[in-house]
Amino acid sequence: FFLADEYQWKGPFYFIQGADPQFGLMKAWAVGDTNNGDNEWGEEIKLAEQAVQAVNILNPKPKFFVLCGDLVHGMPGTQWKKDQERDLKNVLKNTDQDIPLVFVSGNHDIGNTPTRETIENYCRNWGDDYFSFWVGGVCFLVLNSQLYFDSSKCPELRRAQDLWLEEQLAVAERHRCKHMIVFQHIPLFLREPDEDHDYFNLEKSVRQEIMEKFHKAGIQAVFSGHYHRNAGGSYKGLEMVVSSAIGCQLGEDTHGLRVVVVTPEKIVHRYCSLTDLSSHGLDKDLLDMLAKQN
Repeated sequence: FFLADEYQWKGPFYFIQGADPQFGLMKAWAVGDTNNGDNEWGEEIKLAEQAVQAVNILNPKPKFFVLCGDLVHGMPGTQWKKDQERDLKNVLKNTDQDIPLVFVSGNHDIGNTPTRETIENYCRNWGDDYFSFWVGGVCFLVLNSQLYFDSSKCPELRRAQDLWLEEQLAVAERHRCKHMIVFQHIPLFLREPDEDHDYFNLEKSVRQEIMEKFHKAGIQAVFSGHYHRNAGGSYKGLEMVVSSAIGCQLGEDTHGLRVVVVTPEKIVHRYCSLTDLSSHGLDKDLLDMLAKQN
């Protein structure tokens, strides 16, 4: 991903976004015990396998497959977390080796109030909690949204991410990136930029500051999960895209993945059920966009 020629635009491409495989939540939700009820996850294993199979047979291949957090349900230190993580890794290792996996940390991965220790554990297991990469002239930023949600136990890590972000935005400007896209677990907002704060979005003053920073930097879209339903809205041209889960659904959506096509002018995305993606692949209009030379 870090090859210098990735700073150059090479034509349209696409990637796949998934969120919240969250091994263990379906049982926990069904029994009404989200703290200790996550001792089975056979259903989620099947869904994650279906997601990997759907991604593997896509033609052309996506540039990467990003998972926007809550990889498993078990919070740090809970009984089943290690087993859930092991089983998820076993499924994901069947992903086509030509399709890089990108991991984003969620609240269940590092805790609602993360600590240096929970973040270090995550990094050992899944890779950095924030980083950037470039694909064909597009700058992608992966953020640790828990540091925006509650950094009370590790304020220095929040400051470090903020400083790093400023540097990345400067690099993107210097290289005149075609687009800039952010991945984080918790959405800035679900539908309206000024909606009230609750469990599923960021606190209003924090949100306002981030939205304004992203808008000024020219970031076009933020892709997130966390809500287990599809949602989204926009702020001054910055699109907030909230994708439903591979795993447990809390609304009316189907288990699915989002196909995101990047063209010179815009970012086009569509949420597809795992069943549709497995059986039909990419929709024809998206394939046509990818085929356009520019």
